[in-house]
Amino acid sequence: MKRILQLIFTALLSLPLMAQDCTELFFSEYVEGPANNNGVEIYNPSPSTFDLSAYSVNRYGNGSSSGPDTWPLSGTIVPGQAVSIGNGQLDSVWVTSYWSVPVDPVFYNATDLNCSGVYPTPFYFNGDDAITLEKDGGIIDIIGKVGEDPGSAWTDDATAGYTDANGGTWWTKRQTLVRKSSVKKGVTMNPIVFNPTLEWDSLPDATYSGLGSHNCDCISSTDILDAKNESFVVYPNPANIGDNIVINTFNKIDKVTVYDISGKSLLVKKINTNRLVFPTNTLSSGSYILKAWLDTGSIVEHKIIIR
Repeated sequence: MKRILQLIFTALLSLPLMAQDCTELFFSEYVEGPANNNGVEIYNPSPSTFDLSAYSVNRYGNGSSSGPDTWPLSGTIVPGQAVSIGNGQLDSVWVTSYWSVPVDPVFYNATDLNCSGVYPTPFYFNGDDAITLEKDGGIIDIIGKVGEDPGSAWTDDATAGYTDANGGTWWTKRQTLVRKSSVKKGVTMNPIVFNPTLEWDSLPDATYSGLGSHNCDCISSTDILDAKNESFVVYPNPANIGDNIVINTFNKIDKVTVYDISGKSLLVKKINTNRLVFPTNTLSSGSYILKAWLDTGSIVEHKIIIR
């Protein structure tokens, strides 16, 4: 009996650690668009700030299960923040027998960070490549199934194991996928089958407007503000149409953008100061997302309400 218990204990130790809800980073958006307009968004659902130098984005291409293309991350990600990373190819490049075209400027400007536009970084993925978010070499989230080539893409066809063997509707090719708000952690174990409909919502091809923000049941706007303490203050909030909204920060602001709930950019200001005042007379009643890039490299988001 003692020997059996020892074997069971050893087996349990060999299992991968399962992330608890709202404690670890995960993918919150996936873009496989026209040409090389490919990117992912990483979300922090926790009340802690993470050092991204321990993380990497990886591509297991065409059914491979080892030797992925890897892109190491850097910087920090604060509570409730969504960081989008995209392909950074800005010029046409001749690759063996074809021209690799640059990314769309609209897509490029929609992403927070851009990887080197040199093949084969992970952001040259196609719909048949598994993408992982890894921390210190361990997988903490997966889009797709490592080791499986689904054809052109993973689909909604259960009869084909969610591959395109029977011609199902593509989900990971020429689509934007947004993680459902009910998802609170990543997929840490390679799935038996990858059913994209379980945790993702599908948006039309070339939809980039939501990059840089994510709705998750883990954390509220109040939680995010508390976690960031008082180094970033927005007032008055809520504000009335015609009020001047003031932003005070401990660190200097490099740029501020205000988005409506559809992700459309309404205001962009490039500055270098600890205090910003902007009028609301051009805004309508409703909710908006204010996004500020600080000189520390951090990106802060805050919800503002106009009455």
